[in-house]
Amino acid sequence: MEQSITKDWFLYLIAFFSAFAISLLSTPFAKRTAIKLGAIDKPRERGMHKRPIPRMGGIAIIMGFIGTMLALCPFLPELHTMQFVGFLLGAVIISAAGVIDDTRGLKPLQKLVFQFAAAGVVVATGSRLNISGWHFLEYFSVPVTFFWIIGITNAVNLIDGVDGLAAGVSSIAALSLMVLCIVTGTHLAVVLTAALAGTCLGFLPRNFSPAEVIMGDTGALFLGYVLSVCSIIGVFKSYALLAMVISVFCLALPVFDTLFAILRRIYNHRPISEADRGHLHHRLIDSGFSHRGAVSILYALSVLSGGVAIVISLRDMRAFAVMIVFLAVFLIMLASYKGRIDAEKKEKEEDGKE
Repeated sequence: MEQSITKDWFLYLIAFFSAFAISLLSTPFAKRTAIKLGAIDKPRERGMHKRPIPRMGGIAIIMGFIGTMLALCPFLPELHTMQFVGFLLGAVIISAAGVIDDTRGLKPLQKLVFQFAAAGVVVATGSRLNISGWHFLEYFSVPVTFFWIIGITNAVNLIDGVDGLAAGVSSIAALSLMVLCIVTGTHLAVVLTAALAGTCLGFLPRNFSPAEVIMGDTGALFLGYVLSVCSIIGVFKSYALLAMVISVFCLALPVFDTLFAILRRIYNHRPISEADRGHLHHRLIDSGFSHRGAVSILYALSVLSGGVAIVISLRDMRAFAVMIVFLAVFLIMLASYKGRIDAEKKEKEEDGKE
């Protein structure tokens, strides 16, 4: 038994560090490819970049993840199933959508068709939400699975607005899901989330502000897709009734930011697909935080929400109390830092008047 556990942990570490190394080493290649194909993000009114920057760095993230999975195939029987084949095929479809969008541009409806096709392959090969805890929803398992995959895919895509944000938040979400999958004993999902966390962190050194390259839709759509399917394979298979709550907490930042964006645009009578500057990262930067400061705050919130998900799954009240204290301290520190920024801004304005 101990040998089996040791072997599992060794496999998880290999998945993480292999994906990290491949992603780190292939990022320069992804950058050159983006430049060669003309996938360049140019400065625009609502954008965060003051200079043109290659935007198809997600190729490195895909290479890190898929390369690791293929390398582990001989050692992991779970990778020889139709479920995993469907997962990979869906990943190819969603990656194709990202590459086309970064190089030529896709309309929202066209991207939705690709996402629907990817979700369809996943469902057809046996991966779907287990909502048996809600008897009246059992008949809606398939449409709810489509909604979950497409929703999370777009949610991660929408938070990719600041250097390092999507990669960092996705790595935190992947690590949180990995812990949950270890608890549930879902071996395949642990390997997938470990590799996903590794490939995100391998990309981050050249993506953190000031970024050399951004992931573009190539990376953001892929990350959202993999996170959504990993939660289905690993969390929903075991928790049933609590699965939705736990998974939402793991992915809280992209989920709630997207939900508020939709409500905001509906309230303002604007198209849901229309870009705006109302996302949380925009608001933090507009209120005076630096790019790195805003991203660090959102990282902390992601760690907190992932911790809450783990605490809920363990049902440990002492751990929950610790999380509440951590939240209170974090909010106090944030308020103090924001107050210092406001004071410095006011001081500069007064000096300018003099």
